[in-house]
Amino acid sequence: MPHRHPVKVRFYELDPYGHLNHSVYVQLFETGRVELLDKVGLGLHDLEDEGFRFVVTQIATRFLASAVGGDALVVETEVLEIRRASSRWGQRIMRGDDVLATQEVVAAVTGTSGRPVRLPETMVERLASYLVADPTSSPDREG
Repeated sequence: MPHRHPVKVRFYELDPYGHLNHSVYVQLFETGRVELLDKVGLGLHDLEDEGFRFVVTQIATRFLASAVGGDALVVETEVLEIRRASSRWGQRIMRGDDVLATQEVVAAVTGTSGRPVRLPETMVERLASYLVADPTSSPDREG
């Protein structure tokens, strides 16, 4: 089951045509990932304290329908895959049952130095309730 984070479209997030600006969708998706991490005890400050960072390396966003001012939306976030030093996330922005946008993100796991590091099993365990695929089935998790 995905993590769900409710948001409301505010007037200053609209483009000149009265639609939610495309750049705001990306910000809402980011908020959804951060909220999921907070929920499992891996908030950005927690990660930093433990010597880790999630660094976005790839984003693919599809815009399917427009949101407008005042819309009540939900950002759904799930972890699609956890690899040795990266993770892949799937997200949707919903208005009721309608999907307005989808996004897939790949995030590298680095130390605070910026060098890639292996994601500790304790962190994999914390993300497990939002993981769609079995992390042990990925051959990249071995060795």
